[in-house]
Amino acid sequence: MKITRATTYIVGNPWKNWLFVRLDTDQPGLYGVGEGTLNAFAKTIEAAIHELAPRYEGMDPFQIETIYQRMTRDIYSEGAQIHLNAVAAIETACWDIIGKVTGRPIYDLLGGRYHESLPAYANGWYQGERTPEDFAANAAKVIERGYKALKFDPFGANWRAMVPAERRLSLDIVAAVRETVGPDTQIMIEGHRRFSVAEAVWFGHALEEFNPTWFEEPTDHTKIDATAEVGRKLAIPVSAGESFTTTHQFAELLKYNSVHILQPDPSSMGGIWRTRMVCAMADAHYAVVAPHQAQGPISTAVCVQIGACTPNLLVQELFDEFNVDWEREIVTNPVEQVDGRIQIPAGPGLGTDLNFAELEKHPYQVTNFLPLFAPGWERREGSTEKPAPGSAAVAAADETAPETVGAGAAAGEEV
Repeated sequence: MKITRATTYIVGNPWKNWLFVRLDTDQPGLYGVGEGTLNAFAKTIEAAIHELAPRYEGMDPFQIETIYQRMTRDIYSEGAQIHLNAVAAIETACWDIIGKVTGRPIYDLLGGRYHESLPAYANGWYQGERTPEDFAANAAKVIERGYKALKFDPFGANWRAMVPAERRLSLDIVAAVRETVGPDTQIMIEGHRRFSVAEAVWFGHALEEFNPTWFEEPTDHTKIDATAEVGRKLAIPVSAGESFTTTHQFAELLKYNSVHILQPDPSSMGGIWRTRMVCAMADAHYAVVAPHQAQGPISTAVCVQIGACTPNLLVQELFDEFNVDWEREIVTNPVEQVDGRIQIPAGPGLGTDLNFAELEKHPYQVTNFLPLFAPGWERREGSTEKPAPGSAAVAAADETAPETVGAGAAAGEEV
């Protein structure tokens, strides 16, 4: 069996274009699906998938490690998240093929099912104004859906340091959410790599009275010792890792012995196998994992497969109920959450597939972007920085979006 071609599909979720791939084989009707979504880089990663085609076309999809090395080590270039998202889309699709051939879910190929269902926390639910009242009202709706945990970023557009008024507003938002959801609901505070060490430590101490499950990525991921220092100085747990792209970065963070909630993102890690490696590394350091997932429904399916076979899973991030309503229509088996727990599918491979006819109904838009340092980004309406009429960005989007989304773009074709 050999891989014959990859076809890509960009789907226009308003606040982040989703990039999907279909990987065909020389066996009639046998293919796998994957996802390589990264904020603001859908077309860039799409191009990378096709440029990497000589590294995976003609290969046996069962040879996961060899295909991974051919797409990473052998090209002797390091493209970080953009590169690894392209790799992940192909690697995931290979696992989906393997599951279909063997008739087993991917988790059965990675050690077997350990959990009956997965604890989930809601994200993407705070689509409104940055006020304590709005956050509280939206949090109440999350609890009504059965969730026992939820995550949010109360910090607006702040970066590095906050003025006193911004500190107060951020704390007021956290206080309002905690009061609304009660003492037994887990709350996670998202930092989005915003702060200096000093500001992160100040705010981390201020958060203690609200008993958060964690303070996530308070400092930039590129300076690992800074994250470790924040973790060492705070009484509340710090989580990190969603922006990492290698097992080596996780190893460096773990050596400080101060951050023990790791958040590998399978897309940025280059796929399922490397993410499962990180879970094992974490276990060796008495750490737990909470895989990051802020992409589309195929990425959710990937995390469910990994989580199902991971004993040291703490909780799984879930956006799916707070994305666009039509998300459930573009896959055959949408994720199901019941009383705050994700139901694990029993079907082969990823346990879901793409509804290809539905994808073309939601075309790429260049403005589908989450501007995390722009005021009002919480509304998730897409970029507030609209391109000028007649600009090159608009022209490129107008030219390529229909072909990319409708029929898909295959390796060797223009994208």
